[in-house]
This record gives sequence, structure tokens and C-alpha cells, in this order.
Amino acid sequence: MYKVTFKFENSEDVTVFAAFGESLLEVARKTNVAIDAPCSGNASCGKCRVKLVEGELDSKQTRHISDEEYAQGWRLACCSKINADVAVMVPDIASAYRSRMKVADLSSPDEVKIFDNIKQSITEAGIELKNNLENIHVKMDVPTLDDTMPDNERLTRAIREITGMRRVKLPYSVIHKMAQVLREHNFDVNVVIRKTEKDIFVYDICGADETPVIAGLAIDIGTTTVSAIIIDMTDGKILAKGSSGNGQIRYGADVINRIIESRKPGGQDKLQKAIIEETINPLVQTMCRQAKINPMNIYRMSVAANTTMNHLLIGVNADPVRMEPYIPTFFKTNSIFAGDIGIKVNPDAHIILAPNIGSYVGGDITAGAFVTMLWNQEPFSLFIDLGTNGEIVFGNSDFMFSCACSAGPAFEGGDISCGMRATDGAIEACTIDAETMEPKLTIVGNEGTKPVGICGSGIIDIISELFRCKIINPKGKFVREGRRVKRDADGMGSYVLAFEGEEAGSSKDVEITEVDIDSFIRAKGAIFSAIRTMLSYCDFDISMIENVYVAGGIGSGINMANAINIGMFPDIPVEMYHYVGNTSLAGAYAMLCSTESERKVYELAANMTYIELSTIPQYMDEFVGACFLPHTDASLFPNR
Repeated sequence: MYKVTFKFENSEDVTVFAAFGESLLEVARKTNVAIDAPCSGNASCGKCRVKLVEGELDSKQTRHISDEEYAQGWRLACCSKINADVAVMVPDIASAYRSRMKVADLSSPDEVKIFDNIKQSITEAGIELKNNLENIHVKMDVPTLDDTMPDNERLTRAIREITGMRRVKLPYSVIHKMAQVLREHNFDVNVVIRKTEKDIFVYDICGADETPVIAGLAIDIGTTTVSAIIIDMTDGKILAKGSSGNGQIRYGADVINRIIESRKPGGQDKLQKAIIEETINPLVQTMCRQAKINPMNIYRMSVAANTTMNHLLIGVNADPVRMEPYIPTFFKTNSIFAGDIGIKVNPDAHIILAPNIGSYVGGDITAGAFVTMLWNQEPFSLFIDLGTNGEIVFGNSDFMFSCACSAGPAFEGGDISCGMRATDGAIEACTIDAETMEPKLTIVGNEGTKPVGICGSGIIDIISELFRCKIINPKGKFVREGRRVKRDADGMGSYVLAFEGEEAGSSKDVEITEVDIDSFIRAKGAIFSAIRTMLSYCDFDISMIENVYVAGGIGSGINMANAINIGMFPDIPVEMYHYVGNTSLAGAYAMLCSTESERKVYELAANMTYIELSTIPQYMDEFVGACFLPHTDASLFPNR
């Protein structure tokens, strides 16, 4: 065994022991050291750069490391094997992808406004805000030698008399504590129950002098980020709100790489552990501390996630999702409980999974389509959820079509040489002076934070500005020269946003290259061509769109005019675009608050038509046309 030390610029060293021949990236993963590897260690992205400080590594040089950098000690973790004691420096840019846990300050009205608006919209749509969870007071006769009915029958009989329902279910967790609670409180208790059409489920029991907190947990499991809220189930009030990076990210930036990882020996368990033990449980514990409640008081959960995330969450084989004919193990299931998969809340908490529609249109989209109220509107609307994949819904109260396109990780900084997620040091907005070609940058973080990379919204702005200033042509190639335009030995151009040392907070220039621009043009082309193909399939035209709802982590930061300028979205008035934030979490909240909303989401999913774009020949033609700035057909963008 050899000693491996990971050094960081702003935190303590981590030292572990590894076997001869073990991949440095795998050692980092097992040690929970965050090193960005969007390609899951296939040596195709070049993001897992580390610097050799002491010792040696069995490394092979790749196109991502120049001769000069290799001589300086730069290596790719995925291409380096342990063959001696070694110490490596993990630069900030390599670990910046892992979003830190954040718990919201609920004193800010903005943090809860969206959920208040949802309750109002649901009510206006005629949907009842009732979830059938309640506390009832149950007082029973104390057993005697003449009254020898056992505790479980005594309790269920009393509940039947109070509710008028015949079937009462007592789980093991209640039976286990029932004898002590009943006798300590002289058979005078409060009971947390949930009524259904057929029976009553008992979640908890406590003394009549105690008022139990009845809480619920709504979770949005994104490929990159997990967001959650804890609510009071009696009135829908938000008790805590937080988010954390998805622990699965180190196994790949996209669902395909994670599915491939899950099929390796022990891979499925690793990915389930990463999302539950390393992500959801710590986040819930932190939120419960803020809300001053016991996690055991969370009696119901709702989850909105894409199809792959749903499969990996409950430990089900996700491989069929990526294999033709793309039929997953399930679209919907209502038989999962928190205790079944190790989520540390009340073990009998029922997990409501927002239903999937197709292999690449999941519960996050059905939840989002519900809260944007497309199903309750006459105008024709588009709902676009931007993330690692682009998912799109089109329709109104009469019909809905959905599709997904493989945009890749570019919207979240993947496939971009200096790309990163929207964490400290990320360029999130940019303008460029057309004459001097000098940039003005907006950086995520405190005032004075230097840029170390570019996040999705920043990439959109930069490419739009480079195109507007005629620094690049419609193919994304550099056609102007200047201080900030560099060219390599092969003549490939790049634009430097922050020079190493004087402007950048990293050990190299923060730049965007022609290769980066090409990757992003293909990503935006996938979105626009998917929109065009779906509209054509439905026999509609872009001019018939009256509203566009943009959701997802990148959505709230997008400059819509710039997104239109590069041909990512249709050229319709900016006023028709609406930022709707995290609709996946909002939909999970609605399902948690309202049993009728839950039913409506399932009904919506059943009635939505899923279009598999790969089966439509037109899609590839549309995609090729969209891989220019803004498009090969200029008539589609008359206002640009």
C-alpha cells in the first residue's frame, strides 16, 4: 500500500493509502475528495487536472495536457495510477464543481414566495389543499382483569369508532413503542394518521399532553444539485429549505455515465449510497436542526427527479433507460417507504415519486408542467427545463407533448475547458466592448472574488457578446485579433476573459476556446432543433407560441435576449419568456401539500404524449441547421 496525499489551496490535506495500480481518480472518489470528472474518467473532458507535488505517478500524457504543463507536473487523475507514495495538489477549479450545502434564511420573503404562489395557483385551479395527514386524540378504557383486549386491538377499535373507517394499519414502529406510551399516559394519547379511501395508516403515537409536529419533505433530485424543503403538513408552511451537490457527480456529469458506472460490480450500491447517505440524509439532518424538529416527525415525502435519478434512488437497474428501445423498469410506483432505502426520516414515511413519462422525460418534468399550469391554460405554451439534458413540453389544457434532447453538460459548465458550475469564482454574466474587445464580468461570490471559470449563464453571454461584436463568425471561429484573442500552434483561437495572475483566481488564463464554442453551439442547437421538431410534429409553428416558461438551475440566470441572439430559443418577444425557477421542487411541494394535486400530476403524466426524437428523421436535419449562430436559416431570427 502507498500513501496518497491530496493537497488543497484553501483547506487541509487529506491522506489515504492505496494499492499499486489503482487509479488516482478512483482513490479520490473513495476518499470523497471532490475532483471534477464529467466524463466519468474516460479521459475525454480534461477536467480532472491535478499537479504532482511529491513522489511519482504512472501517468500517460493526453491532448488535455501540453508538454509544458506536463513538465510542470500537471496530470489527469483518471490517467494516473499509483506506483509510489505521492502528493498531488487539487486546484480550486477541479473541486469547484461540488456545490456546498446551503440552508436558506427563511426570514427572506423571496425564499418562500414561490411556494405561496403555488398554493394560490392550485386553489384558483379548484384543487383542494388537503393531504389527509392529521393528529387525532384517542382516549381508551384502561385494561383490567375483566377487559383483556390487547393493546393493538384496543387502539384500532378506538380509531375506528372516531373515524368511522373499518381498516386501520399499525406498522411495526408503532407496535414497538405502543405498550410503553399507552401505559405512561394512562391510555390517553395523540395519534398521527393518514386517511385514504380504503383505510387509515397510523404513523405515530404519543401522550395526549404532547402536540406532535406533522412534517413532510419535498425533494428535487437534479443530476447536479439536490434541493429540498421541510413543510408543516397541517398548513403547508415552509419550515426549512436547503440544497446540496448531488454526491453522484463524481461518477459522471450526465445520466449515461452514471448508468454505465452503476453496471460495474458494486456500482449500483455506490450510486445509491452517494445520493442517500452522502447527500439526502446530511441535508435533511441540517434542515431539521434549523427547523428544530426531529427527523422522525417527517411522515411523508415527495420526490421529483428524472427517470435515471429515480431508478438510482431506489436501487433499481437503470440500464434499460439507455438501451434501445429505451424502456425503463418503471414509470411510476407508489410502494416505496423511507425505511426501505435508508432515508433517515420516519421509516414508514411514504415516498411519492412524481411519475416519469419516458426514459429521458421524468418526474421532474411532470411536476414542473403541473405547477406552470400548462394543463389549465388555453394559450399554447412551451415549458423548457434546462440542465444536463433539455426537456421540453408543449401544449395547453387540451393536449401536451413532451420530448428530451441530449444537450450534454455544457449548460452546467461541462465540455468547456474553463467551465464550472455556478459556485464561487464562476463568471455568470458578461458584456464586451465592441471597439476595445475588453470584457466586463459578473462573478459569483463576495465582492473582490476573482474568476476561476465560467458557468452556463456566463457562457451564453460570452458567446452572444463575441458574436454581437463580430469577434467570432456564425461558425464560432475567431475573425478578429486583439490582446485577448490567442491562437495556438494550429491556429485555433481563444478569448481570454481573465489573464493568469493579474486577473484570474486560478493558475491559468480563464478563457473560452473555439472548441468550447463549438461544444456549446451543439448544445444550444439541440434545444432549438428539439423545439422545432416537436412543433412540426404537432403541426404547429413558432409564431403560435404565446408563453415560454424556462426552468432549471441555469434558467434564473439566463439573459433571454442573449439566448435568443445565439439561436438557443425562438425569436419571439422577450416579454413572452417567464423565469419559473425550480419547478421540480415546486411540483414536489404541491404533491406533498395536496392529495388532489398528486392525483392531477399522475393524470397529467398519463395524458402527455412522449415524442422520441431519435425516431424522427427531421430532427437531425433541424439539428444541423441549428449548429450555427444563430441558425443557417436567417429568416427564423428576423430580429437578430
